[in-house]
Parts: sequence; structure tokens; C-alpha cells
Amino acid sequence: MNLAREAIELLGQVAQILWFEGTKHGMRDREWMALRFLSRANRFSRTPSALASYVGTTRGTASFIIGELERLGYLERKRSAKDKRSVMLSVTLQGKKFLARDPVNGLVEAIAVLEEDSKIRLRDILRHVLDQADAAEQRHHTDVCKRCIFLREDRTSSENKTAEFTCRLFRAPIAETEVDLLCTSYEHHRQ
Repeated sequence: MNLAREAIELLGQVAQILWFEGTKHGMRDREWMALRFLSRANRFSRTPSALASYVGTTRGTASFIIGELERLGYLERKRSAKDKRSVMLSVTLQGKKFLARDPVNGLVEAIAVLEEDSKIRLRDILRHVLDQADAAEQRHHTDVCKRCIFLREDRTSSENKTAEFTCRLFRAPIAETEVDLLCTSYEHHRQ
């Protein structure tokens, strides 16, 4: 079998763990996907629109998912102080605890036991595949801020090792703790 096709077949089998029929621990696959995403998303991506984009669904379906997660006590929504029309979604403490039952934890554990260089290679290979697919489809995927073309790092001085970050897309400061969080507005550097 062609190695590229074999890899795709294996990715398909991994995907069956991510997208499943029915429920696991009382939640459907898209609810798990939403909870998982919102627990790792930056403040710009914890909105109903960004969630719909990430999950690959309509805003109506995203609203249904949000309602289910709220009903279960795993998610809360808050009105934005700056724009009363905007909503910010946050995973509750109960939701964070529930993520310990996430069906993908078996995959995480299987990857976690790999040697560090193997984990990095796997991550980088998957990013490369996504980047190539994005270029072919003229779209972009979700990734961490620190790899995004919109992130600007400003060193406060050459002696000072601290940095300040700004998102040029949202024209807003980014805390150093946020640069490793997911953003649905991510764009990678194109060659």
C-alpha cells in the first residue's frame, strides 16, 4: 500500500475515537469537542461564532451545544463588558474536572509515552499536513497564537528577558500565558 494512503487510513481510525456515534459519559462527540476546545482557547476564540467555526457547524448548532454544556454545569456564558452584544464562554471548574473523563485521553496517553523528539515530530508532521491542506483549500485551521502571523513580540529591552505580546489582528495585548492557547483566527506563515 502507498505509505501516504496508509497514513490516511490510520488517521481515519484515530478520527473514529474523536467522532463517535451516540454518547460517552453522557455527551456526544461534538459536545466533547466543544468542551475540549473551550478549555484551551484564547479569549478571542471563546465565542459562539469561533466555537461554530472550530466544530465545523452552524451557529444554531453551536448554540445548542453551548446550551447542553451549560445545562450540565460545564460551561458558563458571560456578556462582554465592552460590547453587550458579545458573549464570552468559559469552562467551569466542574467542566474542567469532567474533562478527566474525555474519550481522547487514551490517545493523549499513547502519545505521552513517546520520546520527546517523537512527540515533537508527530506534532510538526500533523501541522505540516494541515498547513498543506489549508493552502490547497484556501482556508486556515486553529492553532496556538505563538505560531501565528498576527502575533507580535516586543522585547522590553535587550537585557530584560521578558516580552510583551500583541495580536495585530485584534489590536489587543496578549499575555504570555495566552500564546500557547488555541485561536480560530490563526494564520501560519506562508512561504
